[in-house]
Amino acid sequence: MATEVGSTEIAQIGATAGLIWQYLSTHGGVSLTRLAKDIDAPRDLIMQGVGWLAREGKVRFEDNGRNRLLSLVD
Repeated sequence: MATEVGSTEIAQIGATAGLIWQYLSTHGGVSLTRLAKDIDAPRDLIMQGVGWLAREGKVRFEDNGRNRLLSLVD
């Protein structure tokens, strides 16, 4: 059964997107695995934050061999 996302959940996703943006600003491109290990938040919430930033055009994905790196758009 699908449920609507409430304002609390949206706020959590937005706050996590902010943490991700700050992390990428400091560390540059990282794998999603590294991002999930380094940010203190549930993996699902991190992926939702990445989606938020991607939807806003703030991040890009780059294939780097076996890894896919996430970085801020210049």
